[in-house]
Amino acid sequence: MGLQQLGCSATSYQPNIYVLKPPKPVSSFNSHFCSRKSVISHVITSFGFLNSHLDGKRFRRKRELISIVASSSSSNVAAPFWDSWAPEKGSKAPLLSDIFWPSAGAFAAMALLGKIDQILAPKGISMTIAPLGAVCAVLFATPSSPGARKYNVFMAQIGCAAIGVLAFTVFGPGWLARSSALAAAIAFMISTRAVHPPAASLPLLFIDGAKLHHLNFWYAFFPGATGCILLCLIQEMVCYLKENYKF
Repeated sequence: MGLQQLGCSATSYQPNIYVLKPPKPVSSFNSHFCSRKSVISHVITSFGFLNSHLDGKRFRRKRELISIVASSSSSNVAAPFWDSWAPEKGSKAPLLSDIFWPSAGAFAAMALLGKIDQILAPKGISMTIAPLGAVCAVLFATPSSPGARKYNVFMAQIGCAAIGVLAFTVFGPGWLARSSALAAAIAFMISTRAVHPPAASLPLLFIDGAKLHHLNFWYAFFPGATGCILLCLIQEMVCYLKENYKF
């Protein structure tokens, strides 16, 4: 079949040819670069927002810290004059049982020590000494304070009493023995982390108490440390009664 029979000429026949053209390298690079540029700008913007947010938080934290320091410094300035002459802030009124049981424990302790004194009277020895009254106040009234720890009680009682005997042996009676013994007792309690305020009076009691001189270094264990054993036992009973019998 010829071309004339189909009703078309050779010159008018043009076949449909589809050619797949590759993408232009420049335009593809530009689009890729633009996409990467937008991502990078988005990341930079995000980091900028994050940095500004963190800077804002740091500024707020710094401002709060400055205000706290300022308030604490202002409160510390007023504390020595006003707060020390007023009850502790936020402290509640004690229950009747919180008053009764420590007082009853102190009465029982002094009664037992007095009974022991009657037994030891022929030997010229007494268990009722003034520092044990201060020990009762610490153990019964403030049982959770550092001075009421058993380690602090016995370490300070034994050490400070021995320091008093040593100071009296070296310096004899007088102001020099009292001063050096008290200074050494405080240094001993701080260095051993056994601060127990009533024990600081034991060296002074020995130096000024002629009836105790014959005990010599036995004074380190008697009557202070020995009396504290009895007081610690009574303290356990007082704490139990305070926790279980409230009124």
